[in-house]
Amino acid sequence: MMCQNSINFSGFIAQTGDPTGEGSGGESVWGLLEGPEKRFFSGEKMPKIRHTDAGLIAMVCTGDMMVGSQFYFTLAADLDSLDGVHCVIGEVTEGREILSKLNEVICDETHRPYQDVRITHTVILDDPFNDPPGLIPPSRSPSPSAERLQGGRIAPDEEIDETQGKTADEIQEMVEEKEAKARATILEIVGDLPDADIAPPENVLFVCKLNPVTTDEDLEIIFSRFGTIEQKQVKNKQPQNIIIKERKELPL
Repeated sequence: MMCQNSINFSGFIAQTGDPTGEGSGGESVWGLLEGPEKRFFSGEKMPKIRHTDAGLIAMVCTGDMMVGSQFYFTLAADLDSLDGVHCVIGEVTEGREILSKLNEVICDETHRPYQDVRITHTVILDDPFNDPPGLIPPSRSPSPSAERLQGGRIAPDEEIDETQGKTADEIQEMVEEKEAKARATILEIVGDLPDADIAPPENVLFVCKLNPVTTDEDLEIIFSRFGTIEQKQVKNKQPQNIIIKERKELPL
């Protein structure tokens, strides 16, 4: 099975199950065996599982709870607007970190990912149901057609060069932003920052959490990153009247 993630709403759902990748195709197994008139089948009219958490798997229903082949993963909790409209059939039990990655996928104005996101293979661990008459299980996952490969999207295994077309200064700025973000994330993990994305007001030059063992020399090293310190006075580990000759911006 090779399913392309056709629609992705960050903080909402990631939808797939359409072999065409357009978000409007697909058919049930009975449609494959018996023809277009059986493209859909009836889902549960009274849902037993509600959209209460991220990582739930639900079938996309048309009018009157009719189900084809499309399904989605919930990317947030309490999506009660979907209750009674679409049919929850299961949940993600392992690899939930993939849900965070789906939430970060960059999409176009139609909510289609710029880079293909695919389910490339499926392994059935246990199937308690009998196969429909006439079904011949395939020996392998089907390969994508040439038309699908030429869909204008970035291939899932294609390397993306974020520096292409950028100047040396722009590349350096990207590197510094990533390094600053990494440092902020570490500070959040150890409890020195409430949030990695927090930033001080524009009129604040420097913010830090001082350790009780911080010395005057340590503070001089810290503030010297902004420029040459011409004068300083420290009282009770609180910097007073620090004069910086040349101010430099420090990425936060």
